[in-house]
Amino acid sequence: MSAKKIRVDLGRRSYDIVVCRNGIKRLGALIKRLRLGTDAVIITNPAIKRLYGGKVKASLASAGFNTRFEIVPDGEKAKSERHCIRLLNNISKFDNSRRRIFIIALGGGVIGDLSGFIASIYRRGIPYVQAPTTLLSQVDSAIGGKVAIDLAVGKNLAGSFYQPRLVFSDVALLKSLPRKELISGLAEVAKYGVIKSQGLFSYLEKNSNKIFKRDKNALQYIVYTCSGIKARVVEKDEYDNKNIRVILNLGHTIGHAIETAAQYKKSYSHGQAIALGMLCASFIAKELNLFKGRDHAKIKALIKKLGLPTKLMALKASDIYKAHEHDKKFIHGKNRFVLPVKIGKAIVKEGIPKALVKESIMSIYK
Repeated sequence: MSAKKIRVDLGRRSYDIVVCRNGIKRLGALIKRLRLGTDAVIITNPAIKRLYGGKVKASLASAGFNTRFEIVPDGEKAKSERHCIRLLNNISKFDNSRRRIFIIALGGGVIGDLSGFIASIYRRGIPYVQAPTTLLSQVDSAIGGKVAIDLAVGKNLAGSFYQPRLVFSDVALLKSLPRKELISGLAEVAKYGVIKSQGLFSYLEKNSNKIFKRDKNALQYIVYTCSGIKARVVEKDEYDNKNIRVILNLGHTIGHAIETAAQYKKSYSHGQAIALGMLCASFIAKELNLFKGRDHAKIKALIKKLGLPTKLMALKASDIYKAHEHDKKFIHGKNRFVLPVKIGKAIVKEGIPKALVKESIMSIYK
């Protein structure tokens, strides 16, 4: 296994991100060193259990762990109050005085968010491990301890900050990822390039073919690079209250609104919505003379090259605007947008005029 390690330095809540290739056999041994407990509750969906459940169970068994699988449906609907309460009840029935339970989130961002939220509230907090199986979760959502479920009015409105004890990203698991899901994850990778790394942005421009061929070196490079960027940001602003971590939300203000307006259906994946949200943010920055028009064009060209949409269809602009007003990034009634100022650097700006926000949404219909 060619593994690379990143330490997320958060004092007592510090943990490692392990980025490897074909390393799933070592998962049990890595967890054993952490002394989290004796009984692993693995939260996953049917497809991922079928693909990797046996390997994960064998790795854990070889390290002496008992295992129990809890299955949730595929997609955003798993992050509902109903499934959260169902899992809490199932885990409580499995739990007893002889067991020392911890949770493993085996799946994408939805499973990671749900599992981490459950870990944060069951018995006022039990350990959990992130074992992300999608590109999006490996580069972004599995790292940093933001965990949540969705409410009817908006995404991620019931949540906690609760750090995992380990993030185990094996890029070999991305081999079975549907092309659409790989493309969805590339939106977050492009985001990191825009906000923090011109080098990563250029790498994506030049190496998209390698990524689409699932070249393990290319995948490990982008997962490791993005993980490192996010780790350093999280270290500076773990609880998202210093106006530093919010930089990671480029494209998410309008992106989440698109997902909400689409009622979390598959018409727009998270990555597709974020790509369109990035274009809106880039448009706003350009109109405010913070960002060069040619750099806006470069972002649009990269998004297209990565197979992501540059135009929005089948949703009402008014529904998107209305949904964006429920965004958690509003402060004292003012909207707050992450805006690029050059490739590799972004800023946070409050109080963007309503007319310009609406114009930015309209720009992705053209």
